[in-house]
Amino acid sequence: MIASVRGTVTATGPDHAVVEVGGIGLAVQCAPGTLADLRVGQPARLATSLVVREDSLTLYGFADDDAKQLFELLQTASGVGPRLAQAVLAVHTPDAVRKAVANADTAALTRVPGIGKKGAERLVLELRDRIGPVPVGPDGAAGVTVGAWPEQVRQALVGLGWTAAQADQAVAAVAETVDGETPPVPVLLKQAIRLLGRTR
Repeated sequence: MIASVRGTVTATGPDHAVVEVGGIGLAVQCAPGTLADLRVGQPARLATSLVVREDSLTLYGFADDDAKQLFELLQTASGVGPRLAQAVLAVHTPDAVRKAVANADTAALTRVPGIGKKGAERLVLELRDRIGPVPVGPDGAAGVTVGAWPEQVRQALVGLGWTAAQADQAVAAVAETVDGETPPVPVLLKQAIRLLGRTR
């Protein structure tokens, strides 16, 4: 595994850079935001992830280790390959991805080309418990940390007798209605119960 490369940038293209390391030019696939910080003739360090296929070895590069780790985590979700994982990080910062997954913000995830509503819901379901900590916003608003309202509402619904799948669908639907300040959890829970067509 090539975990990182450090050397002189000898060329850049629309989707890659060539970094010379020890006399060898390594082609590294990069998102536009990463490429924007690279300058031909200047030294650079990129965190990298080597993707091995039967017919290819492709090196993906990132500005920091955090982005690389998220790139690798995204690929553990069903239907997400390296190109789609890189597309996610081309559209959103790592923190924005974590926030979207933690809060079941499928609208944000579907802004990524190649991710539809079902794909976004699948990302939330499969990665929510593994996405890592999400920074709280400047206003300290709840709902931007893992284990905040989506998980609380989900656990409450399961405790009330719905299946995990039903709870996930309800949470995703409620998340789409949250715009701006997040309402209190009891309000969100009542909304989820209404969506499931049953009252307590």
